[in-house]
Amino acid sequence: MKEYFPFFQKYRKALILAPTLVIIDVFCEIVQPKLMSKIVDLGVSQKSLSYVLHTGGIMVALSLVAIAANVGNIYYSSHASVGFAAELRKGIFNKIQKLSVSNIESLSSASLVTRLTNDVNILQEVIMMSLRLMIRAPLMLLFAVVIAISINAGLASIIAIAIPVLAVIIYYILRRGLPFFEKVQRKLDKVNATIQENLVNVRVVKSFVREDFEKKKFGFSNNELREISVKASGTVVLILPVMQLVMNISIVAIVWFGGNKIISGTFQVGQLMSFITYITQILMSLMMLSMTLMTLARAGASSERILEVLNAKVDIFDSPSAIEKNLTVKLGKVEFENVFFKYHSDGSEYVLKNISFTILPGETVALIGATGSAKTTLVQLIPRLYEVSKGRVLVDDADVRDFTMQNLRKNVKLVLQQNELFSGTIKQNLKWGNPEASDEEIVTAAKASQAHDFIQSFPKQYETVLGQGGVNISGGQKQRLCIARAILRKPSILILDDSTSAVDTTTEAKIRESFNGHLKDTTKIIIAQRISSIMSADKIILLDNGEIIGTGTHTELMINNPVYKEIYNSQLLQKENEL
Repeated sequence: MKEYFPFFQKYRKALILAPTLVIIDVFCEIVQPKLMSKIVDLGVSQKSLSYVLHTGGIMVALSLVAIAANVGNIYYSSHASVGFAAELRKGIFNKIQKLSVSNIESLSSASLVTRLTNDVNILQEVIMMSLRLMIRAPLMLLFAVVIAISINAGLASIIAIAIPVLAVIIYYILRRGLPFFEKVQRKLDKVNATIQENLVNVRVVKSFVREDFEKKKFGFSNNELREISVKASGTVVLILPVMQLVMNISIVAIVWFGGNKIISGTFQVGQLMSFITYITQILMSLMMLSMTLMTLARAGASSERILEVLNAKVDIFDSPSAIEKNLTVKLGKVEFENVFFKYHSDGSEYVLKNISFTILPGETVALIGATGSAKTTLVQLIPRLYEVSKGRVLVDDADVRDFTMQNLRKNVKLVLQQNELFSGTIKQNLKWGNPEASDEEIVTAAKASQAHDFIQSFPKQYETVLGQGGVNISGGQKQRLCIARAILRKPSILILDDSTSAVDTTTEAKIRESFNGHLKDTTKIIIAQRISSIMSADKIILLDNGEIIGTGTHTELMINNPVYKEIYNSQLLQKENEL
């Protein structure tokens, strides 16, 4: 629990008041049966109305105090548990923001959503239950046992038999149920992953008429979750009937032996009434404890999943020397020195091998190669979305690890083919590039990316609200907005990863031309499939299977590199066939 203490800091008052009010509530409730027995044995038997009224008045007063304490406990326990859950969600989300891309890929985004929502809600529930029942049940059990023994030790021996029997049964049931709770959370991850994948790719699903297939896939995941949930609940639900059976048997035994004592004159009716009440309180306390333990067992599985995120080792972070140096990217020079990279540190093969090249400030350099040649992976090493396995990546002659990630990424902008927009207006999305940008700067950037005209066609223009991920605009429009967002930042290094694939060649040419004016001092790295898009680049780097197999201008590669020439001729032939 100590790892959760920071999330309770704001709610220390509630954490103190909630159990204090429970103690008051328990005290008021535990003396009630004793007072009732006195009313029966002393007031009623002696026909003393004043004693009945006086003792009854005390009981009413204690009941009102108990009600007030219970209401207060409900308020403060809710306040503490809900607040704790909110702080924990914030803590998990903040940790996720620090995780690297590889960290998030290993945990999976669907599982992270489940942990932020369902797992946190389970911990919230157990905190609330603990503040209400975890303290109340043991106190009630302790006081009730002591008073029951003081009333009649012989009858109390019945409960001394019942309690161990219940404890063994509860332990066995919970031990069988805990593995199921862990499986339930994993199956819930799978359901969330299926839903997320379907919603993200809804256009593909509909265009290929795969709705029935997706329904079956979801149904399979959903049925797996249902089956394991039924097994989990079916195991722990046995606790309630078993406890009721033991409780009823105990009460029957007490009534039988207690009734015989009344007949023999060694026991009074009021004493038997209060004794039965205390025994009921003991068994109800045990039931509350078992329910709390059941919730704790389930929360244990959720807690492990949450702590896995909170304790995850971030594999890309700012070193103390980087923080001390506080370097900033100014020129935009990029250099790769014998770079090797693989996604996992195990025995997997390198996806990039012996990469070396230099890009001077302000140059436009193109990367080209077949699908799977690791072009995207290469450029993601520059802003440290991934860390090199061997070698060095330098920016302005400094290792990228000598920059803080904020300083590095603030001046290295990456525009992906599938770059996402966020729910909000077009203007709000563009301001991601520069929150301080004026309306004039926003329009200028939109014109440069050839986005201004289609924005103007919308009734609300720059105040047009975009759906999540920009679902209400086309792929080409989305790409142009993402480019405008990057232009607004005026970065030292701009990386365009096939980011004009959804626009026509004429529009693409205009975007490239605008870079000469708006980003003439910016180093531009372009990944493209169409050679026609990169023929004017200062340098073209040809990749194949993670290795550089050619470097030079378009003219130089056409003369010296047969692979590049073959790609060019195949694209030219394809274009002629289309015409």
